[in-house]
Amino acid sequence: MSWGALYAQLGGVNKHSTSLGKIWLSVLFIFRITILVLAAESVWGDEQSDFTCNTQQPGCKNVCYDHFFPVSHIRLWCLQLIFVSTPALLVAMHVAYRKRGDKRTMLASNGTEKMTDTDLETLKKRRLPITGPLWWTYTCSLFFRLIFEGGFMYALYFVYDGFQMPRLVKCEQWPCPNKVDCFISRPTEKTVFTIFMVSSSAICMVLNVAELGYLIVKALLRCTARSNQRKHPYTHTDSVTRDNALLQNKKNEMLLSSSTDSSSNKTMC
Repeated sequence: MSWGALYAQLGGVNKHSTSLGKIWLSVLFIFRITILVLAAESVWGDEQSDFTCNTQQPGCKNVCYDHFFPVSHIRLWCLQLIFVSTPALLVAMHVAYRKRGDKRTMLASNGTEKMTDTDLETLKKRRLPITGPLWWTYTCSLFFRLIFEGGFMYALYFVYDGFQMPRLVKCEQWPCPNKVDCFISRPTEKTVFTIFMVSSSAICMVLNVAELGYLIVKALLRCTARSNQRKHPYTHTDSVTRDNALLQNKKNEMLLSSSTDSSSNKTMC
């Protein structure tokens, strides 16, 4: 799997997101994908080969391993990262659609011969505000991120009966002759990495909740400002006109007082 290609796609969304969204992307790639690629795969590399049981019964070890580890941690985390990143790709598709529509509008209004490479580059690098349909797409992407993060964390807890890796598991699955003891390799190290990945996922969930609240508050403020503008459309204009009238009156009073003083001086002379 090419994580670099995924980062290139999400990097295009990053410039259209909020500050919290940029922090979320940094946490996703630095504390989750990088650790998963560089360290976690080597930790779980001997997961099945060093899973030993105190029996020589053919097939017993494989059945016990499949019973206690139905899904590998690495594959589950890779699947989680793919699902969490997919909503951000939907935002990238929406941004590309909007920019294509803006390009068509510019071509229709200015003409193809008047469009330069500079105009196209400016249109490509322009940051779109998170309002209107883009606000709905971005908000829905955050909502689905939270659902996927919480769903995979619950699945990890449910499948492995917690986030702590046990040292010893007892198995009595067929074809084991009786209840046998099976031992997991490096359980402490695997527990540390599991808690680290779960903590990183929890931080991403907190950032998504904070960003969702931020977008909702901004949308409410915009709606309040528009409603106030509809109720009092001339308030700002009237205040400016009133200030200009007061300023003009003060100027007239100053001119009148100065002319009165000059006429009195001439009379005295």
